[in-house]
Amino acid sequence: MMAEIEARLDERYDVFRVAGGRDGDIPADNRFEAVVTGGGSGLPPAWFDRLPHLKVVAINGVGTDAVDLKAARDRNVDVTTTPGVLAGDVADLALAMILAFLRKVPEGHSLVRSGAWQGGEKPVLGRSPRGKRIGILGLGEIGRETAVRATAFGMSVSYYNRSDVDVPADWQRAADPVALATQCDIVVVSLAANASTENMIGEEFLNALGPQGILVNVARGALVDEDALIEALTSGRIAGACLDVYRDEPGIRDAFRTLPNVLLMPHQGSATRETRLAMGTIVLESLRSVFAGERPAASVFKDDAALLPRRIRS
Repeated sequence: MMAEIEARLDERYDVFRVAGGRDGDIPADNRFEAVVTGGGSGLPPAWFDRLPHLKVVAINGVGTDAVDLKAARDRNVDVTTTPGVLAGDVADLALAMILAFLRKVPEGHSLVRSGAWQGGEKPVLGRSPRGKRIGILGLGEIGRETAVRATAFGMSVSYYNRSDVDVPADWQRAADPVALATQCDIVVVSLAANASTENMIGEEFLNALGPQGILVNVARGALVDEDALIEALTSGRIAGACLDVYRDEPGIRDAFRTLPNVLLMPHQGSATRETRLAMGTIVLESLRSVFAGERPAASVFKDDAALLPRRIRS
């Protein structure tokens, strides 16, 4: 988290920083009442039993896939996220990766830095975004922001979303994820990760995307069958991939580092100073609310009225 947010935490609370993250140790006789964590780190299920006084898990992000929500409900533990502030930045990064891949930005950068351009080597021709068909897999906040930006670069938009959503008349809805891949040149994955979406991007999807297709993942690594993706990239069954997230991050498969048709980022979709400060401010407000006996505005259970009377405690 931002240093300014960490400082405010220290001013307001007794803070114990767990060395080693999810695998770190905590005192057996602890009285910790709140956990602040990231969307990728979450809170392991076993920790709910190790934290008998826990009131809230405040996630500095929007993903809840790394927190056992059932265990939280069963133990009257609230879970909060940081909604409404990071979608634009994640969409920006999705478009940045697409443009960098199409226009060969990493290759051009290396060509100049190495001196090869000055020595007479010509830059590699890229591809224009104009006229490309972009598919948005999951039309939530991030997916919608990505689609809006894509249209500014002359792309046509298709999408798949399980629920009905209001969209511009020229956005086309696909019947299912494979159908989306079939009709698009680029697919941006912006779905929530859960049991029903794990490995959704597999062999059938990648075959449908085809040899000119580009996969962009700014959601979660668990959505992608990485063995299938590596095989598709190696064999040329798809043109390339732009990845900001990985199944075992910060660990990453060696193949992703060595394949020339992969653009890699270190899970930094929301990593701007402005957004990280806004996220941290929401975390602080969630903690304040819980310790004041109030329901946090950013609670993932906020619409669960049946739980309200027994969840809010002073």
